[in-house]
Amino acid sequence: MNRRTFLRNSAALFSAPYILACSRKDKPNLLFLWTDEQRRDTLAVYGNSWIQTPHLDQLAHESLVLEHAYVSQPVCTPSRATAMTGLWPHQHSCTANNLLLPDSIACLPELLHDSDYRTGYMGKWHLGDEIFAQHGFEEWVSIEDGYRKYYRAHRDKSLRSSYWNYLHGLAYEPDAVDGYYSRDFASKLPMEHGKPAFLAAHAIDFLQRHRRDPFILCVNFLEPHMPFYGPLNDLYDPHSIPLPENFYDPLEENEPLRYRLLREQYLQQGFGGHDLKSEKGWRTLMARYYGLVSLVDRSVGAILAELERLQLADHTVVVFTSDHGDMMGSHQLLAKTVMYEESIAVPWLMRVPSWGRRHHRAPGRFSHIDLAPTLLALLGRRTELPGKNLLPILRNGRPAQEPVFIQWNGAEGRAPVGHLGVSDQEAMRVHNVPIRTVITQEGWKLCLARSDKHQLFNLQQDPYETTNLYTAVGYKKEIARLRRMIETWQKNEKDAVQI
Repeated sequence: MNRRTFLRNSAALFSAPYILACSRKDKPNLLFLWTDEQRRDTLAVYGNSWIQTPHLDQLAHESLVLEHAYVSQPVCTPSRATAMTGLWPHQHSCTANNLLLPDSIACLPELLHDSDYRTGYMGKWHLGDEIFAQHGFEEWVSIEDGYRKYYRAHRDKSLRSSYWNYLHGLAYEPDAVDGYYSRDFASKLPMEHGKPAFLAAHAIDFLQRHRRDPFILCVNFLEPHMPFYGPLNDLYDPHSIPLPENFYDPLEENEPLRYRLLREQYLQQGFGGHDLKSEKGWRTLMARYYGLVSLVDRSVGAILAELERLQLADHTVVVFTSDHGDMMGSHQLLAKTVMYEESIAVPWLMRVPSWGRRHHRAPGRFSHIDLAPTLLALLGRRTELPGKNLLPILRNGRPAQEPVFIQWNGAEGRAPVGHLGVSDQEAMRVHNVPIRTVITQEGWKLCLARSDKHQLFNLQQDPYETTNLYTAVGYKKEIARLRRMIETWQKNEKDAVQI
């Protein structure tokens, strides 16, 4: 797309001409919109009454809303690979961040295997070789240059992302010494030059060019992921932001040591210049995070508006979800990697034309492992994957029946050390402890850590997870039942991790 076309589409974020759709093959499209690090309770449909997301609210009003949706692992690469492949992290091998998804593992376009479809991937990938088209996606619009050290040896590391070339064309001077634009730099640009607007403009261009073709278009926003800074920083008054219900939960000694070390690290070091020893620091950080949620909503609105103008909405399945949540002050923790609800629970909306534009809810608890087989079924392809096609349940409004399983396979990077009287060696040990979690439809949640504290919660009675029942009197039978569920799941899915 040349500069003139891009600028025209950027203007279309607010006002685009009405374009009639021409005849097209009678196959449904898929528009897959996803964000990075967006917790479930950031949308009105999940109970949030004050974050401004009018376009996502409208989408939810016209969609099936899955009541409780969970990721396969609460960190970017493993979760993204599950969404793209329909495999558990231990099956697709991306068990930690920055691991390469093997060429032999098929993603959505490859699983669909239909040459009639035009395919595009736009935004953050984080599954290896970041800026290079791959896995059945014909068109590739990249926004991240920070993963180049993880490229495979045969890739040309001197090449830049699509977004880098866009900023260079606007005569922005790179802020990094190696000639790249940092995430911090991009987050401080005017809204019209930021990553969400950039992706929306490219998505609009894709829709215009392929309005006669069936298509799969994945648009993956970085926001509201850190650095928690953007053009809508001042949209929310920090003083009026409600603190999470579990903000003051002290994380007692019976909670995992890694979680307590993380909390102490945020307390002692803060984050991004925010002093997290005080409510004020947390409130300011939360206000900026919520501003990023609203920022993405505007670009989502522009893409959905173009779908309407092109008369493609009645032919297009629209899905919105995220790769994981963010603690954002709950238990005074930040980011993801833990098994609390705020980290593992995400929004999941699906607007399916054949079901009509009406709001309805899917009761129960659902897993992203079922996302790929369900989307493929909507496109007419039945596949053999670990997850289930949810359409028979969702069409009839029946509640989910199966328990949800979630993995943690150890953390990457430097462990939080130097706090709570814990040695560096002990901190690194718990940093790499694997966890397996089961959540039943009744709300029992068991988290088994190989060599850290286990957790048991009753989400019906304790939705904010302030009381770990694992060592309490009277729960041995429940723990044994839930443990057998995890062991059976591990055996069936050939998960060899010992807990």
